[in-house]
Order: sequence, then C-alpha cells, then structure tokens
Amino acid sequence: MKIFEEIPIKEPSGELLGAVNFPSDLRELDLKDLPKFSDELREYLLYSVGQTGGHFGAGLGVVELTAALHYVFDTPKDKIVWDVGHQAYPHKLITGRKEAMDTIRQTNGLAPFPSRSESEYDTYGVGHSSTSISAALGMAAAARLKGEDKEVVAVIGDGAMTAGMAYEALSHAGSIDENILVVLNDNQMSISENVGGLKNYLAKVWASPLYNQIRKGGKTVLRFIPAASRIARRAEIQAKGLLTPGTLFEELGLSYIGPVNGHDPVAMVKILNELKTMGGPRLLHIITQKGKGFLPAELDPIGYHAINKIKPLKRQEEGEKLPTFSQIFGEWLCYKAEKESLLTAITPAMREGSGLIEFSTKYPDRYYDVAIAEQHSVSLAAGMACEGLKPVVAIYSTFLQRAYDQLIHDVALQNLNVLFAIDRAGLVGADGPTHQGAFDISYLRCIPNMIVMTPSDENNTWKMLNTGFNYQGP
Repeated sequence: MKIFEEIPIKEPSGELLGAVNFPSDLRELDLKDLPKFSDELREYLLYSVGQTGGHFGAGLGVVELTAALHYVFDTPKDKIVWDVGHQAYPHKLITGRKEAMDTIRQTNGLAPFPSRSESEYDTYGVGHSSTSISAALGMAAAARLKGEDKEVVAVIGDGAMTAGMAYEALSHAGSIDENILVVLNDNQMSISENVGGLKNYLAKVWASPLYNQIRKGGKTVLRFIPAASRIARRAEIQAKGLLTPGTLFEELGLSYIGPVNGHDPVAMVKILNELKTMGGPRLLHIITQKGKGFLPAELDPIGYHAINKIKPLKRQEEGEKLPTFSQIFGEWLCYKAEKESLLTAITPAMREGSGLIEFSTKYPDRYYDVAIAEQHSVSLAAGMACEGLKPVVAIYSTFLQRAYDQLIHDVALQNLNVLFAIDRAGLVGADGPTHQGAFDISYLRCIPNMIVMTPSDENNTWKMLNTGFNYQGP
C-alpha cells in the first residue's frame, strides 16, 4: 500500500482508475491489480477532497473495501447500503461520478451523502447513522417476495453499531433468516501481524464451503437429538468465544466471519466470494484504519474527519472570525460547572462538534458521551433530573429529531429540569437536507411545558443559557 504524506495539487492520472468509470469496468481488472487500483483510487480521493473540502478520513479507510465490494457484487443489481454516508466518496468515484466530484457539497452539485435521486448505485438515502441494516433487510425481504436473485449488503461502522436501532435490526435479521450480508467496518482497533494473521486464517476457514457444510450437516443430524444439539451448540459457542468476538452476533442468529484485514482487497474478494455462497444473515467483521494511506490523517483521525478545500496560493486577507455557538456554549458550560456541582453534560457522540472538549477534560466525572444513542441521552438526562442533578444535553438539531418520543414522554410530561443546548439549528449548508436544523422550532413549540429560546449573539446566548439553566422545567 502506498502511503501519501501530502494532498496532491495536480489531478492524478492513474492507469487503472482511468479505465474504470463504472463497477462493470472494475470487474474486468485482474484480481492481482486491485491493490494498485486501490492506491490510485486513494490518490484521486485525496486530490478530489482537497479541491472541494468534505468528509475525508472515513473514505480513506474504506478504499479497499469499496473496490472489493464492487468487484464481487453485481452492482447496481446487487444492492450496497452505506450507513451514514461519510465513507461513500470512493463509491461515488467509481460509479460514474468522477468527473463531477468537483461539485460535491455545492449548489446543484453532487450530494455529500448517497442519494437515490443522484445515481442508481445509491440504493438508499442516508446522512444519519445506524439505518443501513434495517434498510438492507427490507430490500432483502423484497427480493425474496418478488423472486429476484440478488445480494444485499449493509456497510456499517463500529460507531454506528452503538445505536440501539442497529441491534434491533440485527436481532430481526437473525430471526427471519433473510439473505443479507452485514459488513462491520471496525476502525477502532489496530491489528498486529501475528494476531491478524491467525484471525484472517480462521476467517477463511469459517467462510469456506467445507466448514459450513460440516456445520449445517451437523445441525441436521443433531436436530433429532435435542440434548446433543444443545451440548454441541454450547461447545461451539465456547470454542469460538475463545478465538473471536463474534459470539454475540452468532447468538443473534447471524453467521459471523472475522475479524479480517480491511486493507487487503485481494483477501477480501476471496472471503466475499465465499460469503456469497453461504446465504442467510451473515456478518463480516473487518478491521480498518480511519484516514488510512494519508499519514497526517492516520496520526490525527479526528482532526481529519472532514477538511476544508485547499486555499489558493494567492494569500487572501481574512477578517476576524466571530465565535460560534459551540465555542460560546463550551465556555459557558465550564464557567457554570465551576459554580454548580450538580451540573452534568451529556452528548451523543458529538464532543468536538458541540464544544465539549474542555469540559470533558476538566470534569470527566460529570461528562457523559453516550455514543450514537440520542434516545438514551434524553432519558438519561430525565433520570438525572428526577434525582436533583442539572443535566445539559448538547445535541445537533437534526439528531434531536431521533429522540422525539423521549422529549415528550420522559422529559416534558414530567416537567423535568433538563436544558437542551441545540447546535446546528437552521440551514446548515453543505451537509445537505439530511442535516438541516430547520424543523426544531416547529416540533418543539407544540410540546407541553417546553420553553424554546433562540439567541442572536454571544451576549444573548449567555443570558439564555443562564435562564434555561435556572428554569424549573425543560
């Protein structure tokens, strides 16, 4: 794999990538050429995002996975559902949109996330997290009922897997035995040579037809001997539990394969081809690195989650930047926490975006990052308020929509003292329709006991935060 240290200024001219406009072109390449193709795809991705700005680290981490998926599956007949969509830039590049990438996140340009109206390869519109497995399961059910022979793949990150909706979908998938493949893109772990090699070997064994024929044959025989079946199942779980973290998924009814190296496209193609022959609900666990292949992003994956476009060489004088709501809120929160020992701060995986870095460092025992769990964040705050704490929920407007029932049922109807600091309200621009905060006043003003305040400047923000904190209700 080629490691880049700088973002290319000049448009790359990769030989293999230049011959690929659609996945059908990609499938004409020799398998041995996929690593070189992946290098060229990564280089063009660096150049493209450098020109326009946009989501960066997630796409770099799934270059090889994107190539392998489109190489193995007959897209667009077979369906790939991307969760959230931060990682979909490589997918856009090889599905007929390379020449339009310089318009992404701009008026009348390409959408920043997959969009059904943009391409037949974008099977499901996304922007929020943890919806992919549910959507893919629905597509798999539709294919079966319509008698269509097609594969459906959901690609979901380990962050999105923290949301309850993802587990609801996994549980349902395991119970109805639809033909669906879930790819768990885990970029929170590093793989050492020895452990990675062993687990990749086991993954190949567990994906092989021989292993699955033995396993299915054994189940058929043991079905007539209930006691023996239970003993064999317990033995299998205990044996695999020593070697793999997949026991949870197996218990939910999915065949678990992994973990495997998500930056080896040749190995992934072989495993994906084996998985195609298995059928039923399957989960492939791959290990990747966010920002892979671009050294600065590997060293700082949070900082390189998204980037601004490269500035022109001619120096331009910039005026003084006004403070953002997030910055003002973060300063107020730390100031208030010093005086109020019962103040707590809750966020659903938005520490940086909501201005909570300083608070999380100064008051770690009063800081709660609940991951991508908006519903839980609101009910957690309600429980704290019941016992006299003063919870502050820092959340984006578009994500608060996901906890609407909890707002009404858990907080408002009980008139609990919870302060919501709602960020990214109004029109947010380049992130598009899935992230607009245009509905909050409409959906909040009709809730009983709810007071809604909208500040216009820094001074106003401080006053309204103080008023909201002292108000005895939501």
